[in-house]
Amino acid sequence: MVQSNVERILTQVDEQAIVDLASDLIKIPSFKPEETPVATFLEGWFGERGYQVDLQEVEPGRFQTIATLKGTGGGSSLMLNGHTDINSLTRRWRRDPWTPTVEGDRLYGHGVQNMKGGLASIIMAAEAVRLSGIKPKGDLVVACVVGETQGGEGTHFLMESGFRTDMAVVAEPFGARNLVTVHCGVVHIAIHTYGVTGHIRQVESTVNAIYMMNKVIDRLQLVQFKHQPREGMEALPRLNVGGIIGGLGTDYVLVEPPYVPDVCTIIVDVHFVPGQTVEGILADIRGALNPLQSEVTGLHYEIEIPPPASFRGRRRLVMNPFDAPLDTYIVQAVARNYEVVTGEPPEGMGAILPFTYTANDTCHLWDAGIPCLLYGPGVIRGNADEDDSCVIISEMVQCTKVLALTALEVCNQEKG
Repeated sequence: MVQSNVERILTQVDEQAIVDLASDLIKIPSFKPEETPVATFLEGWFGERGYQVDLQEVEPGRFQTIATLKGTGGGSSLMLNGHTDINSLTRRWRRDPWTPTVEGDRLYGHGVQNMKGGLASIIMAAEAVRLSGIKPKGDLVVACVVGETQGGEGTHFLMESGFRTDMAVVAEPFGARNLVTVHCGVVHIAIHTYGVTGHIRQVESTVNAIYMMNKVIDRLQLVQFKHQPREGMEALPRLNVGGIIGGLGTDYVLVEPPYVPDVCTIIVDVHFVPGQTVEGILADIRGALNPLQSEVTGLHYEIEIPPPASFRGRRRLVMNPFDAPLDTYIVQAVARNYEVVTGEPPEGMGAILPFTYTANDTCHLWDAGIPCLLYGPGVIRGNADEDDSCVIISEMVQCTKVLALTALEVCNQEKG
């Protein structure tokens, strides 16, 4: 890459501008599936700067923003991908979660950790290219997608629409020193137990669905998944019971405790390794639970996948395992430009724990034939006394620089 172009790009990376954009994003709550206010904010932001903007309606009233810097022609295209949805707000926040707070090298605010810090980095990487005045040959796309935390709804929608780029980088918060190319698979499952209701005065003729679910939960801890162990994923497969509700009827009425509950539902997450299938996972779970029906009088259970649509924000999509070879061009391009920015090679490449134990939108990109990897700024996710999370500002800056240079290199590569 021409050194003068490198310098022109890097001089356009402005730390304060990155922090300001991330702060603006923090101020807009965007729980799934409520990302539209962020999408419309970004539509205006990109539009004011001359990007080609596509405000996509992923489902009725739910929008995501795809912005493109058009190339001059003949070059490869690159997608910088980040999600606008944020995790649920937990109970031990000490700071106002919607007021951005800078403390030293840390920017606090809910959602900045996953992943508005990374989102700001990819947007400002594209801005550095635009502001430099350099016109790459290929298109540079910034995909600000919805619903990654529910299985990748936005990126899946984008792929289903036929949209493609030649390569992609997803800026999940795995640390500016790490290039992650491997992650596990994820599937969410609902399990229901059913009882027989009646008043507390005559419990002898009832079956308590919640008590039945207690038996199910205990047995789930004993599930033995059939799988081929995978190097770099030694702790997987792994199952977690992540939610539970029980009450009366299909609406789970909770305010009539004199009556025995007749339905209880749990939402189960399974993180799995390459080689496992959803069918195999369900067979292993049934293999553990079926004996309970003969051991426990009155126990009846049902498995539902995906979880019911009545659970707002449920994960209906399965995320397949992802494994990109280290010699993939985009992986090596990010590594090269990392070294240009830092003067040294990345600390980690490939399967990096604990990040490989999660899943993300790279699976949908890879399954659609787009070579990709994960590279984004590091975060600090609270401590023993609080849940307040932050992104490391210097890592946002570094990622912005690396991805801006990567965009210039990739988009000037001859297509094909």
